[in-house]
Amino acid sequence: MANSDVRRYVIVGNGFAGTTAAEQLRKHEPSCEIALFGDEPYTLYNRISLPPMLRKQIPEAKVMIRNLAWHEEHRIDLHLRTRVDRIIPEERVVEADGKSYPYDALLVATGGRPNPTGKPGSDGAENLYPFQYLDDTRSISEQIDRSRAAVAIGGSFIAYELAEAFSSRGIETHWLMRGPRALHRVIDEVAGELLHEAAAADGVYMHYGEEVDEFVRSNGVITKVRTTGGQEIEAQCYGYGFGLRMNTELCDGTGIETSRNGILCDDRLETNIRGIFAAGDVADFFDPILEMRYRMGTWNNAGAHGKVVALNMIGGSEVYHDVPEYSSLLFKGQTITQFGMGPELRSDLEMVRKVDREKKWYRALFFWQERLVGGLMLGKGNRAGKRKYVEAIKNKQRFPKPEWQPMLDWTA
Repeated sequence: MANSDVRRYVIVGNGFAGTTAAEQLRKHEPSCEIALFGDEPYTLYNRISLPPMLRKQIPEAKVMIRNLAWHEEHRIDLHLRTRVDRIIPEERVVEADGKSYPYDALLVATGGRPNPTGKPGSDGAENLYPFQYLDDTRSISEQIDRSRAAVAIGGSFIAYELAEAFSSRGIETHWLMRGPRALHRVIDEVAGELLHEAAAADGVYMHYGEEVDEFVRSNGVITKVRTTGGQEIEAQCYGYGFGLRMNTELCDGTGIETSRNGILCDDRLETNIRGIFAAGDVADFFDPILEMRYRMGTWNNAGAHGKVVALNMIGGSEVYHDVPEYSSLLFKGQTITQFGMGPELRSDLEMVRKVDREKKWYRALFFWQERLVGGLMLGKGNRAGKRKYVEAIKNKQRFPKPEWQPMLDWTA
């Protein structure tokens, strides 16, 4: 019989947020019991390493972060290929595979799954892929080897990563999106031109203002895509990124409050039910720095959530207070760095920007009620000053409008 003094923790989701939380729980409470559930067959792997794996820049072994031995060493009871069936808050129990697992604190870190294309001809197509999981990466990579041409569909970062991988692997690449530019929720038309130039320099054919009308198939295989504008693009490999649907179904009927955006939680990542927390992509959390609720699907955010939520699961009161950051290559010739809030989160932000066409640099800063709340930088070597900007966001500093334009030149 278990010692009633030993605290029991259950974590649903063994991604970066969930596994980090498990590691931190073991560090802070050496005697506790930890059950960690994941529905994939794999221990933790690095999702931000999947694009370089798809480009064949790193081997699959470099993608894996934790192995079974690590979980045994940390006395984490790992359940792979296991979908948790129910949460019963009034009994403080979760059920999985016909067994009950009691908890003193529960973490739901279930992330999201790719939205389907919803287009005619897509169901069951053998050569149409989302790009979210390790298995997706393997399948797409094998299909690229069999292909002369490929189509990336969507204006998102996922679609960009697909287009970049197709291009880097030397096959004819088309990028199809309904918006007026790639990443149009994040970047304006000026930055969009710089991204277009980088894509074109890598030989990518860009198709703006176009949606898939239908996938034309033969024997279950897509042979071409027909667009709403009447174009027909023949290819052997098709990948898409239409955003994620959050995995909140486990909360249905439990009383745990959810939104269209995820699981609602406070600035400590606790839900409306005491002792139940959410972290990572699925957490629709309140940010005390930006003073708003949002969901942040970045790798760094997931790890930071895991650390904070572990402290609160053991009874702490740690407020999440990181400024979200993201950076990536944009094809061979460009880079992007984002921090804080952008217009995709709030439509009432004011902006100043600076462009150096010769260097292919772009910098924008976003303000809300005279506070610096976010920024965007494009261009190799154009990251100077980022730390100073992030500190100003954290400190909730206010800047009168005449100071905004000179702030674009911060380098310290």
